[in-house]
Amino acid sequence: MTEAVAIIFVGALAGGFVSGLTGFGTGLTALPVWLLVLPPVQAGSLVVICSIVGQLQVLPSIWHAIEWRRVAPFIAGGMLGIPVGTAALVLVTPELFRLGVGVLLVSYCTLALFQRQLPNLVWGGKAADAGVGFAGGILGGIAGLSGVLPTLWTGLRGWDKATRRAVFQSFNLVILTLALMAHAVAGVLTPSILPSIATALPATLTGVWIGHRVYRRLPDARYNQIVLILLLFAGGVLIISTVSG
Repeated sequence: MTEAVAIIFVGALAGGFVSGLTGFGTGLTALPVWLLVLPPVQAGSLVVICSIVGQLQVLPSIWHAIEWRRVAPFIAGGMLGIPVGTAALVLVTPELFRLGVGVLLVSYCTLALFQRQLPNLVWGGKAADAGVGFAGGILGGIAGLSGVLPTLWTGLRGWDKATRRAVFQSFNLVILTLALMAHAVAGVLTPSILPSIATALPATLTGVWIGHRVYRRLPDARYNQIVLILLLFAGGVLIISTVSG
């Protein structure tokens, strides 16, 4: 394998593993790796495609926990945010995009690692949920990162683990499917991405399978902390490499 192919494969394997383990994180994990060899537009589309595949792979295991009335405000907001994110995708420079992803990783993971100290947020109701969905839709349209904010928000809501995972995974699947369609309509999804897809999909499927098996074996209090620390490290590396470059 060439260096670029190997990097795409490793990124997809890591992203799939994190997605299978936590229910989100394909973009957070794979994107910093893929940006080393792919332009932001193509990397963003590849994240969307691999995220959809990973979500579909584990959907049967969470289907019973999905409450569509709870998820609906997130999806409604996300649908409005997708066009905004897709329009921004072609305007973002590689350096700004890498730095932004790095800051997002470090900020999110640092906050999530101290999540136990944060109060449960009960204000805002469905309107606040829709607002978070809108912001998630923007990030989904840009680079398949729709799950970051809903994942954090559902934790701040104080919902149990099964409810949280059902909400942000079902949200992700719907929003990322719509984001992929938006990419195609906007013309940013081109045949040049096909070789990357051929490399990434098998690795994604393998990573998701492994991650989901590990998820069922790890204690609840440990697995998410391990993943967040790894993602925090990845974000720090991306920021340092972008600034120093």
